[in-house]
Amino acid sequence: MRPVLYLSHGSPDLVLRQHPARDFLTELGRRLPAPRGALVVSAHYESPEIRLGSDPRPETLHDFYGFPEALYRLRYPAPGLPEAASRLAERLLDRGLAARLEPNRPLDHGVWSPLSLVWPEARVPLMPISVPMAASRDELRRFARTLGEFAEAEELWLIGSGAATHNLGDRKPFAAAPDAWAQAFHDWVRDRTAEGDPEALLAWAERAPAGRHAHPTPEHLLPLLVCAAALEGEPLRALHESFTFGNLSMLMLASQPLAEAWEAGRVA
Repeated sequence: MRPVLYLSHGSPDLVLRQHPARDFLTELGRRLPAPRGALVVSAHYESPEIRLGSDPRPETLHDFYGFPEALYRLRYPAPGLPEAASRLAERLLDRGLAARLEPNRPLDHGVWSPLSLVWPEARVPLMPISVPMAASRDELRRFARTLGEFAEAEELWLIGSGAATHNLGDRKPFAAAPDAWAQAFHDWVRDRTAEGDPEALLAWAERAPAGRHAHPTPEHLLPLLVCAAALEGEPLRALHESFTFGNLSMLMLASQPLAEAWEAGRVA
């Protein structure tokens, strides 16, 4: 089975705050054996078409403003996967999906913010992958399945980084209890992924409670949809559930191999 992980990355300054989601990400790196590399579909790498970061030594992108100065001093010098990016581009083209290599693509905070907690040594090679905003539902299915097959064949992990709910215009104080609409959408996503139902998830705007309020724009949900569709009916299990800012879900999901490794690594 394919090693797939979905991380709700939250605010960029999660790396500086005390929160159960931060504790979870730190513990995740301690419990799971590090992979030989990972494909990372990030909500903050938006593009009309598919793009693959192919820089052998990507820079750290601070793609935000108004945060503490300490956050802008952080660097995450994880190596890239340029040769694998070229092979993946060819595989996608074979499936009728054009992909553009970006040799100077840095690691945005959807990549480095959560993974700097999971793998603080920055030794795991990473390939940033865009969310193709213009993709049809069928193209998104083919894209996801190709990523899943490629990751499995190359012995890499597939990681999606986004947010299970994402309406920053309705955010509350950091420690506020979750809004009812956010909890309802979070629960619906958790349950559909546990059932291995990517078709329901792909139809989230029509079928999920408060769907359009939970995601006025879809970029933070697309990495989760890619992870679910990449498993072709296999479930994603919830490893962590919490909220920040009253309605920003910090749901973390894993496919069966990683969920079993998480359980096996638990300290009694």
